[in-house]
Amino acid sequence: MNKVFSINSGHFKLDGGAMFGVVPKSMWQKANPADDNNMCSWAMRCLLVDTGDRRILIDNGMGDKQDAKFFSHYYPHGTDSIAGNLAVHGYTVDDITDVFLTHLHFDHCGGGIRREGDKLVPVFKNADYWTTRAHWDSALAPNEREKASFLKENILPMAETGRLKFIDTPDGGEWIPGFGISYVNGHTDAMMLPRVQYKDTTLLFCADLVPSAPHVSLPWVMAYDMRPLETLGEKKRLLTEAADNNWILFFEHDPVNECATLQNVEGRIRVKEIFKLGER
Repeated sequence: MNKVFSINSGHFKLDGGAMFGVVPKSMWQKANPADDNNMCSWAMRCLLVDTGDRRILIDNGMGDKQDAKFFSHYYPHGTDSIAGNLAVHGYTVDDITDVFLTHLHFDHCGGGIRREGDKLVPVFKNADYWTTRAHWDSALAPNEREKASFLKENILPMAETGRLKFIDTPDGGEWIPGFGISYVNGHTDAMMLPRVQYKDTTLLFCADLVPSAPHVSLPWVMAYDMRPLETLGEKKRLLTEAADNNWILFFEHDPVNECATLQNVEGRIRVKEIFKLGER
């Protein structure tokens, strides 16, 4: 049976309007209050899946290798770190065998590479780094709108150090026993959502399809998404399945809420319960 642990890599800030899209500030401000610059705090919450013979880390935050100008845009704050939160559960970065990357935006993969003098080296030196060929190709040749999210110093060292591996699991299939994948394309090309068997149900790692609990509401779609109408359809399909089957949703960016279950209320998907992963 899989053991799973919430591993928060830290917090950062993003513009509230960008995170909530067409939703008016009068509504989203209640869910995540903004500062004087309209910036809201967000988590970069990763997931450790221990299968017994593999220790898989899903995403790894933004890391600390960027310059001061870069960080001035994103205001990293708090005391959380991957190493610190792995240690809470008795693990080290050297115990990780696989780094599963939902996608290669800087706040999801930047923590996998660090600076060592003038070199860029893997943080998880015993791990393979997993993405898909379709997403990799998209990240290396991004459109102008998405270019700022794909940073070569985060991405290229994975290949240069020989750690990069490609997943070819079909949509809805199992990558390894107890670890399935759903693909979505509204936020970015070929984003992978892990579906991890956990106790008597499925845990859906929501990545940027549903970054926080308020985003369960279908119209709450980020302005960062490349294809917002596609996101809308993907959310409706997966959240309906989650509600029908009592799945646990794991939120990567919600600063407060880790997990939720859903319910269908008169044809609308709503949050049923909010809880910490360790409470289940």
